[in-house]
Amino acid sequence: MKIGTDSVLLGAWCPIDNNPFSVLDIGAGTGILSLMLAQRSNAEQIDSLEIDEEAFEQCVENFESSPWSDRLFCFHAGLDEFVDEPEDEYDLIISNPPFYSENYKTDDYQRDLARFQDALPFEELVEAADLLLSENGIFAVIIPFKEEEKFIGLCSQLELFPVKVTRVKGSHTTPIVRSLLAFKRYELSVLTADELVIETSRHQYTDEYIELTKEFYLKM
Repeated sequence: MKIGTDSVLLGAWCPIDNNPFSVLDIGAGTGILSLMLAQRSNAEQIDSLEIDEEAFEQCVENFESSPWSDRLFCFHAGLDEFVDEPEDEYDLIISNPPFYSENYKTDDYQRDLARFQDALPFEELVEAADLLLSENGIFAVIIPFKEEEKFIGLCSQLELFPVKVTRVKGSHTTPIVRSLLAFKRYELSVLTADELVIETSRHQYTDEYIELTKEFYLKM
């Protein structure tokens, strides 16, 4: 399955300054975020959660083929099942959540309905993060920029506060499309958001994007 830019961005950008021992990847897909965190950190327990059977099977295969197979584990379950009997707290919770956007509406009603049902409600994601995050843990996501204010509001209701915000543009002339957000259980007195531009022109990447992601591409 194809690896999206969103996952590469989040996996490379996500703060790990709390030296996480345990990581949880919610909605793992084929496991790219977990694999990137295994490469970047010394975390000894990296759990991932994937409900789609095909993605789950590929995730397990990818984990077993990696140099970090002893640290990686994938659960075939939905988030609601996983939080019913939480056994662990996690120092880092990361998610590139499947989201439903009006922009994706097609002429195929069934497909739209399936996409909508596949989407992970932000409320459910934030409540799970609050339940499963350790005291000094970090919760990191990438979401559509237009959802940023709503998502930060949901987190603040559960006393999860942004500590790092980066807004992403495809090029210098295009609008902001994504927000990279990291939260902790304490509030910063001052928070400055920054901006990341991916390309100067088609397949010509900016120095900032190259610097951020070069450890993960074979050719960059």
